[in-house]
Amino acid sequence: MRDFSDDIKDLRRRLGEAEAYLKISDKRARLGELELEVSRPDLWDDQELAKKVNGEYSNVKSDIDTFDGLASGIADTELLHEMAREVDDASQEPELVEAIAKTASTLQQLEMRSLFTGEHDELDCIVQINAKDGGVDAQDWSEILLRMYGRWAERHGFGFEIDGISEGTEAGILSAEFTLTGRYAYGLMTSERGTHRLVRISPFDNQGRRQTSFAAVQVWPVLEDPDVELNESDVRMEVFRASGAGGQHVNKTSSAVRLIHEPTGLVSSSQEERSQLQNREKAMNRLRTMLAARVEEERQVEMDRIAGRQAQVGWGSQIRSYVLQPYQMVKDLRTEVESGNVAAVLDGDLDVFMEGYLQHRRRSQE
Repeated sequence: MRDFSDDIKDLRRRLGEAEAYLKISDKRARLGELELEVSRPDLWDDQELAKKVNGEYSNVKSDIDTFDGLASGIADTELLHEMAREVDDASQEPELVEAIAKTASTLQQLEMRSLFTGEHDELDCIVQINAKDGGVDAQDWSEILLRMYGRWAERHGFGFEIDGISEGTEAGILSAEFTLTGRYAYGLMTSERGTHRLVRISPFDNQGRRQTSFAAVQVWPVLEDPDVELNESDVRMEVFRASGAGGQHVNKTSSAVRLIHEPTGLVSSSQEERSQLQNREKAMNRLRTMLAARVEEERQVEMDRIAGRQAQVGWGSQIRSYVLQPYQMVKDLRTEVESGNVAAVLDGDLDVFMEGYLQHRRRSQE
């Protein structure tokens, strides 16, 4: 009968680490408070509060249930192992191998949580894509990136709502803004902040020459109550007809709104509501979120400077290259993570790059 003691010991070690990074003790105390909140008969009188409370309750309970399930599974595996060893019953080995592998797989998925070290990592986020150098190729590249993130969101069950699209001059898009909703949306999308470079044979060049084009991605957390002063006289409003992906007009009136904060150049859009007034209100709330996040980022950069730490890769920096010609390769320039399957990456297979960046970020903070 094979001895699985070391395997089970390793599972217990990883479970102990999970108890720490999931903050299980704090969450057990918080769950009791939330159970009282969700049982209040008047909770849904305030729908926004009710959604917030129920969302937190669901997340906290899910973490505790997952942890308790793992603890119970490891205890059962340990007991089975001890019993089988006592009577030298080798017939139990396949069941033990399967149980250990299943638990290890669940822990591996859970260990991703330990990489979310940012204050706002658990929140929804606002993402903007802007075509940069490369003319019509850059505009086409921006639309490819928009589809890539849409496919990635779909794979992971995230909400993906396009807030505004500015169509390209010949093809693609000049810019796009979307909101990504789901737990750890912001933490995951921080890996995408920066400039993305595409090298390929241009489909828009009659001579079939290789073209390098660039698109920039920016990401902001959706803060619940952004603490920022916004002088509306600093905000310029533009109106346009709402467009869907690919440039289809989805209504006949100019109800979509784009707001430009003149002092910072920040831009926020909304096109999902029917009235211009409602879209303006949504865009204004997003603009406040962007400004509040910008203030926090500037404060963190200053703290890093004082502490002598190098700032994280940011808005204007090239972070990843996607090469289609003369060879095929996607490579993250910060982490050295790479993939030869460019088609899969452009179809939303981004997990290895996101996890690589989060590990890189945590190491740089140690």
